[in-house]
Amino acid sequence: MASPQPPHILLFPFMSKGHTIPLLHLAHLLVHRRIKLTVITTTANRPFIAHFLGWTSDDPNIIDLPFPTQIQGIPQGIESTDKLPSMSLFAQFATETKLMQPHFEQALNQLSNVTAIVSDWFLSWTFESANKFGIPRLSFHGMNNYVDVVGHQVFMNQLLSGPESDDELITVTGFPWIKITRNDYDEPFNQRVPTGPYVDFINESITATAKSYGIISNSFYELEPLFVDYLNRELKPKVWCVGPLCLAEPLPKVEARVHQKQPKWMEWLDQKLAQERSVIYVAFGSQAEISIRQLEEISKGLEESQVNFLWVVRKNDDETKVIMKELEERVGERGMIVREWVDQMKILKHESVKGFVSHCGWNSVLESICWKVPILAWPMMAEQHLNARMVVEEIKIGLRVETCDGSVRGFVKADGLKKMVKELMEGQNGKEVRKKVEEVGEGAKKAMAEGGSSWRMLNELIDELQSVRNSNGDTFPSTKGNTTSN
Repeated sequence: MASPQPPHILLFPFMSKGHTIPLLHLAHLLVHRRIKLTVITTTANRPFIAHFLGWTSDDPNIIDLPFPTQIQGIPQGIESTDKLPSMSLFAQFATETKLMQPHFEQALNQLSNVTAIVSDWFLSWTFESANKFGIPRLSFHGMNNYVDVVGHQVFMNQLLSGPESDDELITVTGFPWIKITRNDYDEPFNQRVPTGPYVDFINESITATAKSYGIISNSFYELEPLFVDYLNRELKPKVWCVGPLCLAEPLPKVEARVHQKQPKWMEWLDQKLAQERSVIYVAFGSQAEISIRQLEEISKGLEESQVNFLWVVRKNDDETKVIMKELEERVGERGMIVREWVDQMKILKHESVKGFVSHCGWNSVLESICWKVPILAWPMMAEQHLNARMVVEEIKIGLRVETCDGSVRGFVKADGLKKMVKELMEGQNGKEVRKKVEEVGEGAKKAMAEGGSSWRMLNELIDELQSVRNSNGDTFPSTKGNTTSN
């Protein structure tokens, strides 16, 4: 008898670095398990994906589809959210990806023996395409399960419709120790009755995910067992926790690359380590929009804290350049400001880095956990406010930045930042969260190691998909009508 064919998994990341990179880490895990992979992307994103995976730019296992042109407000050639002129265009960008569906289906028509499609949950229309071809679709969720559970309770029970104040604490139904505010949600979801095109887009994503074969979660069971159990008990489909994906071993081709000269920021960190000085890392992701006034306060707060800092600044306008130049002149060797792309994991891995002022994007939280660096939470947008609550109140691996009015969206003055930076790096509360992140970080590594919960979960998922394919003669039946919506 012929030996069974290895599984063939198709990965389709959303066009955003924060969504793409975790799926490429998943690609590493799958290739190490001898899974055949095909990655779907767009023409402009192809070089990044090929480079990340250590593949050649013309590798046939990468299929690029044409990205929609003439999207209102979005300049030609922009095919990733981190290059958008403003995040106010995000909803338009995400919605218009549906125009890629005919091209995606043409690509599917050319592929044979696809075991499963793993696509970002923002690409909800891929469920319909997968269904046409009788291929199970798994929705990749780049968020944690805590956010999903809290969101489910908040919107099912209309908890945001009651409070008069945006900062009034609301008890989450079924989880009385969790308190949220209307300000923990962005517009339009913080409205009493959320409506509009973006709400429709998110609802479509939720519906398509509910009908999909499963959810791949970039988390690990031991981090949030209560919330994973709730989702698997109360909702469909099954959540498969296979993370933290940032711990995936890179592919051999990536490791074999010629080592380039160390960047200046790495040399600076090495210098601080040799001087036995601790460093706090400051970064707010690639999409946060921070006012000049707020940048001035951050600058002053870091200067007055007397703590060594490495600050990654994305803004590049003239006013920002002046603020940064003046700060560099005042603090000298105590601080370093970086304006180019950095390898965040390398920074967090560095022995001198003992704290992270973070926007609490989920990838950043996981990287902080994996390298055991406590967080000073300063959420900016999207689900980051709920991530910050999870970090500070639920898993207790960080402290929260102090706003001048106590609101979760309040302005942060220099004194408030200085106070909390010093507390994280030198205070008693900082020692407690440092101890806790050590424990949680060990748990993350155990989950991903051979025999750990995430290692087992990924193997079980692959075996299950392979078993279903083999039992159906290498062809899956249509999933239409066989799944349950939320």
